[in-house]
Amino acid sequence: MSQPVSPRPFRFGVNLMTPAPADEWRAKCRRAEELGYDVILVPDHLGMPAPFPALVAAAEATERPRLGTFVLNAGFWNPTLLAREVATTDALTGGRLELGLGTGYVRAEHDTAGLPWGSPGERVDHLRRTVEELERLLASEEHQPQPVQKPHVPLLIGANGDRMLRLTAEHADIAAFTGARSVPGSTTGQLAPITAEELDERVGHYRELAAGRKEPAELNLLLQMVIVTEDREAAVQPFLERIPNLTLDQILALPIGLVGTLEEITEQVLTRRERYGFSYLTVLEPYMEAFAPVIERLRGE
Repeated sequence: MSQPVSPRPFRFGVNLMTPAPADEWRAKCRRAEELGYDVILVPDHLGMPAPFPALVAAAEATERPRLGTFVLNAGFWNPTLLAREVATTDALTGGRLELGLGTGYVRAEHDTAGLPWGSPGERVDHLRRTVEELERLLASEEHQPQPVQKPHVPLLIGANGDRMLRLTAEHADIAAFTGARSVPGSTTGQLAPITAEELDERVGHYRELAAGRKEPAELNLLLQMVIVTEDREAAVQPFLERIPNLTLDQILALPIGLVGTLEEITEQVLTRRERYGFSYLTVLEPYMEAFAPVIERLRGE
């Protein structure tokens, strides 16, 4: 009789999105470390901090947390130049880098930057080429600079669609699920949440694709809101107008949200790990303080 598989220990990350001067940025990173976050993350959007210098500054201000991009817009990057950035940043952070990659989903940013947008298929193709070229370059002893981490810098891929899930299953050490999908026709990156049942299907499909892996990937979920409250129904009333196709119960059950007392939110986090396998959870910067007591309760779980 086979032994039950122990759940993977939790890791918690915070995505820092607001630009700040040097002292303020370093203080923010130190605060994330004090609160118990395991990973300090930076996204890749115009109007937000440039990822790699922000992570080097975070490394100088902290000792323990890992440092990651969450996630780089592959359409902004040439793979050869990106390999240089990755290797340099891994070296300057003492081997603490985790590289997160995605296709990008905000057409307006590409238009502003004068970069091609492409169809969804073309963007996935570019991401695949980027992943494969990074693997080739950074594995080469001839490449300079060299990353610190061997055999490679851990790779996270943010995915939802079938082709992206296949790429994630083939290459990623960390499989990140957004719990949302792009709204058709939106140029500003508008996202619509997917239901708990829809996420069941997406994670299940990923597991089918990843069945032949030697080592299972860590599963990540990006949380879009954390609301500590005694009245869950009142707290989500504003979302009923913004998401009219979902019922109150469906909104309360959305995987991308944590709503309730600290005890209820802690239980919701445990339930997401049991149901989907999400052991690595990322919160957005506005919820960094609110989520911290949950980290404290779950440390070592």
